[in-house]
Amino acid sequence: MASQELIRKLEETIENIPDFPIPGIQFKDISPIFLNPKLYEEVIEDLVAFSKGKVDAVCGIESRGYLFGIAIAVALEVPFILIRKKGKLPPPIISEKYDLEYGSAEIETREGQIQKGQRILIHDDLLATGGTTEAAAKLVEKQGANVSQFSFLIGLKGLNGDEKLKKFSAEVYHILEY
Repeated sequence: MASQELIRKLEETIENIPDFPIPGIQFKDISPIFLNPKLYEEVIEDLVAFSKGKVDAVCGIESRGYLFGIAIAVALEVPFILIRKKGKLPPPIISEKYDLEYGSAEIETREGQIQKGQRILIHDDLLATGGTTEAAAKLVEKQGANVSQFSFLIGLKGLNGDEKLKKFSAEVYHILEY
């Protein structure tokens, strides 16, 4: 869906930081995108085109999912709903636990912000193994809404995140793939 020109601009802008935060990891630093308002706008336009007319609300995953997710929601004229780490939102909350490589984590959203039957876009900056995104989708479904789409700036091949999301029968989109 993204134009080759947008892909080229992003590939030239996103910095690859080897061995961060630990040896063997190739960190994709998206922060240079925010130094170029026009490029940021192009990214939002592309992500909005994917979701236009297909969603009733956008859920962004803390914290980098907010960087593009809020702008997507504003452009689509739909609500934006925060999905946060445990203990960051006041009650009443709905939560979902999930496993990490070493241990577990929990995410939450405020009860009543996601409405039964809504078509939800879940947005985050990057899809790796899909664990957090899968938990976000379960959180949405617990409240009777439907995950209709997932969007990401970057998808990492070989970590099976896309596979983990197939069970939700939702469209999955990432502008870049590494």
